[in-house]
Amino acid sequence: MKISRLALALSLLCFSAVAFAQDTTSSGKSKAEHRTLTGCLAQGSSADKFVLNANDGSTWDLKSDQISLSDRVGQTITVKGKVEDSTLHNMKEETKDAASSAHMTKTNDEHGTLDVVSVKMVSKSCKQ
Repeated sequence: MKISRLALALSLLCFSAVAFAQDTTSSGKSKAEHRTLTGCLAQGSSADKFVLNANDGSTWDLKSDQISLSDRVGQTITVKGKVEDSTLHNMKEETKDAASSAHMTKTNDEHGTLDVVSVKMVSKSCKQ
């Protein structure tokens, strides 16, 4: 009787540890709601749209009500912000991971939208 209780307790402990410790997707992409990213800032499809081509291969549509990003186009920057709808974003990235594992896609680069709260210039230009 004691052994079965102990086995049940250990099983629950292991399950809890796995469930709560997963702060990355199966491919290692962060699931964090708040992110710090570094990369090259490019102009988007219109004057108020911006894209960060991050050093880790991910791309992010940037937006901010607080910070002017237009002055930083063409620069390498580090941004801090909140992932827009992080739960949905993480589900999408997990699906892309599964498709990549099944060799159904050529690339598995992360793409999302980030609401920027701070920007720091790393370099006045982007690496070529």
